[in-house]
Amino acid sequence: MLDHLIRRATVVDGTGGPAYPADVGIRGGRIVVIAEPGTVTEEAVTGEDADGLVLAPGFVDPHTHYDAQLFWDPYATPSMNHGVTTVAGGNCGFTLAPLHPDRPEDADYTRRMMSRVEGMALAALEEGVDWTWSTFREYLDALEGRIAVNAGFMVGHCALRRHVMGADAVGGQPTPAQLDAMLALFHDAMDAGAWGLSTTQSSTHSDGDGEPVASRHARPEELLALSRAVGEHEGTQLEAIVAGCLDQFSDEEIDLLVDMTAAAGRPLNWNVLTIDAAVPERVPRQLTPSERARAAGGRIVALTMPILTPMNMSLGTFCALNLIPGWGEILALPVPERIERLRDPATRAEMLRRADSKEAGVFRRLANFGRYVIGDTYSAANEGLSGRVVNDIAAERGQDPFHCLVEICAADDLRTVLWPMPTDNDPDSWALRQRTWEHEDVMLGGSDAGAHLDRMCGAPYTTRFLGDCLRGRKLVPLPTAVRMLTDDPARLFGLRERGRIEEGFHADLVLFDPERIDAGPATLVHDLPGDSPRLDSKAIGIVSVRVNGVETLRDDKVTGAVPGTVLRSGRDTRTVSTA
Repeated sequence: MLDHLIRRATVVDGTGGPAYPADVGIRGGRIVVIAEPGTVTEEAVTGEDADGLVLAPGFVDPHTHYDAQLFWDPYATPSMNHGVTTVAGGNCGFTLAPLHPDRPEDADYTRRMMSRVEGMALAALEEGVDWTWSTFREYLDALEGRIAVNAGFMVGHCALRRHVMGADAVGGQPTPAQLDAMLALFHDAMDAGAWGLSTTQSSTHSDGDGEPVASRHARPEELLALSRAVGEHEGTQLEAIVAGCLDQFSDEEIDLLVDMTAAAGRPLNWNVLTIDAAVPERVPRQLTPSERARAAGGRIVALTMPILTPMNMSLGTFCALNLIPGWGEILALPVPERIERLRDPATRAEMLRRADSKEAGVFRRLANFGRYVIGDTYSAANEGLSGRVVNDIAAERGQDPFHCLVEICAADDLRTVLWPMPTDNDPDSWALRQRTWEHEDVMLGGSDAGAHLDRMCGAPYTTRFLGDCLRGRKLVPLPTAVRMLTDDPARLFGLRERGRIEEGFHADLVLFDPERIDAGPATLVHDLPGDSPRLDSKAIGIVSVRVNGVETLRDDKVTGAVPGTVLRSGRDTRTVSTA
């Protein structure tokens, strides 16, 4: 007897092939029958009529930071609401394990680092996670049996360094004995099922003390030793972030990424390729490592988002504006002093100069303050400004846009929410995206779901992209779009029997209405531990999500089931050839 039978669905199976009508039967968490509608005679415990609905494989998000959130939110919301059934965590060099058992202060350091660098509420990290593990295996075991999605995790380079070197991890270099200890710790984590190594060399990544995070101090020989260790384990990967990921790689960064993937003999992915027709030289430069890697026996994959992710800015709390060169020290001042500095014309002029300089890289996109939209306001002086564009307000007041924006924020004691309008929403940029997606070393992803919780909401990229493909720009046909969200990332990570609708595969499935599939606007909610805020987005048109055959979501409501599994390298992943 079947556990469940989905009748008369329009199956888009993840291969990129044409859609077809079928009945799909599930038993024991697997897809056991795919047949022409009406031809399945075996009885089923439950069933449903999916006439007019699309049945696709569950979506795979290749870049998330759900490492902590899964402890208080096993459903990985809002990703699961938007059809995601598998998430890759432990990215950018940051993980919650291993933790040194004799140094309880390391957990506090990790919490403060994650709060600063990944925008996770400190109260949520303190109240929502029990922090009782030491080894990476214990961390994975703590999640097993309590999550609704499938989840795999890289090992964060920062945690490895901290465990072995203590406070010297920031600023120091490992002795030969310490490097050996780091490698032993890393091998132990991969034996437990870690997917590989994640690391960061990005100048934007600082810890809770404002210091460069531990992995930023690693020299190439340390990174290459760890990369070679990755290659000694089945089904493993590399993920790396360098400063040039945000704009254009330096020659040294290209050399490093190529050397790492070649040393490991494993794919390396990085995040995120920003596509903008106003900077036509960026895409060719950012794909240079991929071309060189293939010649060197490796593979480098660039992740890129198929939507424009709205970002929530503020002059009052840490956000991307703090990462503009020269802005961080001003925006870190106490609020009264910060307002005084921001009101100084010379200070504003210098801030604008730095924001529009080449050194600002991709953050130059944030410097057109006239194109900001005012979000939530908190004072009588700002009543009626929500939803208005700064350029229009500035014209009424006879101020330049940045001065106008500062005065609005100052009236709210810098609590004003700001929404920058994207600069790359033009037809030429979308045409460039369409062409870039066709490259063999470009893959959709980069949501950062689980991080930057009150600043951005990238998790809905799946439903928003599908809605755009069906009813908006229609840049790619539906079968191609589904393949890009399912089979492509599943193959990159070597996931065993996932990413397609195929007999014998795990029944990770999403059923949606093609006439309605979309994502609602991002809204601020206070549902994290400690009443901390985050941005959420409702899924539209998602009828059902199944993980390993069990329904986890129906009509945007979680069912309470937790059938997800911790995906462990080797057991659940196979080695992906870089040839």
